[in-house]
Amino acid sequence: MTQPTGIWKKTIELTLAGGLAFWVTTIAISLLSISAEYRIAESISNIQTVWVGGLIIGMIIGCLVSYFLLRFSNKIPTKNPILKSVVLSFIALIIVLILIEVPSSLRTSDPLYWFLIGVILNVPRFLVIGIVIGYLCKRLDKESNLTLVASNSTKVDS
Repeated sequence: MTQPTGIWKKTIELTLAGGLAFWVTTIAISLLSISAEYRIAESISNIQTVWVGGLIIGMIIGCLVSYFLLRFSNKIPTKNPILKSVVLSFIALIIVLILIEVPSSLRTSDPLYWFLIGVILNVPRFLVIGIVIGYLCKRLDKESNLTLVASNSTKVDS
């Protein structure tokens, strides 16, 4: 089963924008003092590890959110692409919390406290990636609709 090339082109554009937004948000959050305490509790050696990891994880999550948004857009029960993207990014957040945050918090002295801090630090990143991908998708759809209308109007005029 092959997908049209258009979906992959849009997926790449949305992935880059969303991944970079996730990364910038990660850098901003990592400069907070609570983030420094969190890194110490989680035994994360340095801030550069967070920054590089944030870029990689942002691109992966951006790709998944973008692909599922474009592929299953008509199956998500809202018409607004921003809201659809935010819903998908929060599903990704729940998966990340279950697979990564819970096990890493269990290694700390106060698992519930550090789990909740991890949730608080992750929610803005996932919210931003959802908003950016949804906004860009909405804009790309509007541009493609304008192009389609313009091409159809030139056919009518001929």
